[in-house]
Amino acid sequence: MSSAPLNWRCLPFDALHARTLYALLQLRTEVFVMEQDCVFQDMDGADAQCFHLLGEGARGLEAYARLVPAGLKFAEASIGRVVTLPAARGGGLGHVLMREAVQALHGLWGVQPIRIGAQARLEAFYRQHGFEPVGPIYIEDGIDHIEMVRAG
Repeated sequence: MSSAPLNWRCLPFDALHARTLYALLQLRTEVFVMEQDCVFQDMDGADAQCFHLLGEGARGLEAYARLVPAGLKFAEASIGRVVTLPAARGGGLGHVLMREAVQALHGLWGVQPIRIGAQARLEAFYRQHGFEPVGPIYIEDGIDHIEMVRAG
């Protein structure tokens, strides 16, 4: 993680400046498409209805998550596209990001259950943030996933 704390912003899609939108799409592509060698439709039409949590520091956008309202992806509100800049990993930034994401979601829509479609290899990580598996492992975009829920 960078030596200085990140500046966190949570913005609706229409408040994203072009450069910010470009940076978050670039980070999502760098990790989800290039690093994970997964060809999928990242721009799935949901971004305009979501809030975007941005953790910005000396290296620009270092952490990002998409906050999804209830009823859009799942019956419950959701956190998706959870990603950290590869160069910023190893110091717990992913855990900071998840704490910020849960707090921001609750601030937006109240304390409530949160459902995620997690990469199965990250189940233990998400368990540390109160998420429990609810169902079998399934394949999405060629990667093992599992739905997990955090009680409200």
